[in-house]
Amino acid sequence: MSRYELKPDQALDVREILKDLKDYRPRRRGWVWRTPAPGLQMRDFTYREASEPLKCSVPLPPAHHFGGIDPQPLPVITTEIASGRFEDDIRRMRMAAHHGADHIMVIRTAGQSHFDGLIEGTPQGIGGVPITRKQLRAQRKALDMIEDEVGRPINYHSYVSGVAGPEIAVLFAEEGVNGAHQDPQYNVLYRNINMVRSFVDACESKTVMAWSQTAQIDGAHNANATSRDAWKVMPELMVQHAINAQFSLGCGMRKDLICLSTVPPTATPAPCVFMDLPYAVALRELFTGFRMRAQMNTKYIESSTREATVTHVLNMLISKLTSADIQSTITPDEGRNVPWHIYNIEACDTAKQTLIGLDGLMEMVELKRDGTLREKARELKERAVLFMEEMLSGGGYFEAVEQGQFVDSGLYPERNGDGIARQKEGGIGAGTLVKRESDYMAPVTAHYGRNNTAQYGLAAGADPAELIGGCTFQKPEMIQYIDELDQEDNVYRRMEETEALRQPGSLYVKPEMEWLGDGTVMLTFFFPVEAKIAQAAALEAARRMNLTEPEVISVEIMHPVDGTRIELKGKVPFSLKLDELEIPKEPETLSDDEIRKAIEERPMSVVCGTVGEDEHSVGLREIIDIKHGGIEKYGIKVHYLGTSVPPEKMVNAAIELGADAILASAIISHDNIHYKNIALIDRLAREMGVRDKLVFLAGGTQVTPELAREAGADEGFGRGSKGVHVATALVKLRKS
Repeated sequence: MSRYELKPDQALDVREILKDLKDYRPRRRGWVWRTPAPGLQMRDFTYREASEPLKCSVPLPPAHHFGGIDPQPLPVITTEIASGRFEDDIRRMRMAAHHGADHIMVIRTAGQSHFDGLIEGTPQGIGGVPITRKQLRAQRKALDMIEDEVGRPINYHSYVSGVAGPEIAVLFAEEGVNGAHQDPQYNVLYRNINMVRSFVDACESKTVMAWSQTAQIDGAHNANATSRDAWKVMPELMVQHAINAQFSLGCGMRKDLICLSTVPPTATPAPCVFMDLPYAVALRELFTGFRMRAQMNTKYIESSTREATVTHVLNMLISKLTSADIQSTITPDEGRNVPWHIYNIEACDTAKQTLIGLDGLMEMVELKRDGTLREKARELKERAVLFMEEMLSGGGYFEAVEQGQFVDSGLYPERNGDGIARQKEGGIGAGTLVKRESDYMAPVTAHYGRNNTAQYGLAAGADPAELIGGCTFQKPEMIQYIDELDQEDNVYRRMEETEALRQPGSLYVKPEMEWLGDGTVMLTFFFPVEAKIAQAAALEAARRMNLTEPEVISVEIMHPVDGTRIELKGKVPFSLKLDELEIPKEPETLSDDEIRKAIEERPMSVVCGTVGEDEHSVGLREIIDIKHGGIEKYGIKVHYLGTSVPPEKMVNAAIELGADAILASAIISHDNIHYKNIALIDRLAREMGVRDKLVFLAGGTQVTPELAREAGADEGFGRGSKGVHVATALVKLRKS
């Protein structure tokens, strides 16, 4: 076993972390809360709601005025990680821990919830990190060292959801993961995984998590993020919390490890505190004894770091006025699609600064016990109870989902008919459950359901694993460890590319935004012109600096014509002549309301899939799935055919289903096969006499709109395309 230890004056060496992973064992299992330190004295100050200070940390910027003190608030603080390369995220974890984070949440790569099994090795991810045993071990091993350095336990967290939920739960229990999202409703509503399969899998997963004392965070906040009007789904949010919380208790989970993921439903310019505080009060009164994981609002997040910070602070004011056991931090990365890790650190500092700044607030103020606040809180609880009663009287959760009662944008009992409807017999994984035999017996430590041990002479309550001398939960040496499967896409190859920059001891340094050695910098511009011209000017400036792939990541209008602030990956010291700029044509998109109205008036269905010999699915799923703002959210009915769909099948399916459109995803581009397949679909549709009745859209990372149209599609979509772009094209190009 490696004896490598972190040293305060040396950079973290990822190569040392990767050594001897086969023999690494996590030092503990289970979640750890912060240790309260009431009456903590630092400098001339007394803190009333602080936790034990860190042994080694980075104080807030003004701390040098106060002797460098760094008091820590009582709630656990979360930071999220989503670079796609776990080896570079390890360095970010160390930075976050020094800034006060003790809940490191690893975002899973897009699409992994649809993998019916575990991934091995360490491939690069898209929209997150592929969750694998090696990746988990490396990061948990690094966190063991980091928590020694800072002097506080650090909780490691990921997702137990998707069709491989039980397998992931076992993996997490084996590898020392301390917290996880687990809520079968997330599978059903946002991933279209079969609801029966989801709830059966959840029983297995929750039982394993109960054994490993893993803290569970639910997924109710996704209703807030995906509904049309988030402030109207507050009663439903409480119903979703109740379903998962009671289900988890029934599976043996400790109440103090069941965390409700609560998100204030509004944001400014709405009167957010006035609207959100009654909801926070109602939630805590209705769910006494459960833990609260407070997350900032992401439904209305934009690309402005200033706006995100203000929203974060307002949300934490509500946390302070009510309670928060875990304070989650979200950065504008979701709105910018730029996972710049320094913003994760800034978000941790924002949480620490705000919560410490509000220390002792409730000793000086109290929430009114009568009037609007209590009336609104009571009303929300009554609406939630009525929602639950209606669901139960109508046959239960499955029937309610089939009727589209969840994520309906009406304030219950109002209904707008725009809920997410799923079929009990449909979705991914439908028909995959097998009834157990009466003599079923699983010799494992943590197991759910009937486990017939009597046939082997074991006493009631005896550990069935005794029959095989212990299972992997008791004997980690029984775990089968696989290092790498892909000889090209793995951590060693990626690290070879940046070996000259690998620290410690490197003679070179290079700026980075996402990954070590990516060479990316960010610039802030102000131009005294309107937004479209300012964007063009910033891009031209970046080109003159010889920056490749320049990208505007944030636009803020200071005045409609007299001033715009731009953030871009670059810097330029000179001015530009406006009449020399080439203004790119902006893609026209309809508003969400315009698209929904068009679909309500004339319903539309589409068939879609990845065409040819192509197994890629992530990009298309983001275009269609409601979770990612896909076309489902507008009411467009989607028939997903999967991957490697022959062109003939695409056309035949459109005819058989009476679809209005074909959406073909084509990622592989060798020998221009993507354009050849686009042309073939066009030709087949013409030969079958249906081309004039179908909208045909094609997309992929290597697709350009011009060449897609030349190949026969009505429109093409390349990098950066979103569901709203495709939905707009469907509405504008529809044939009948």
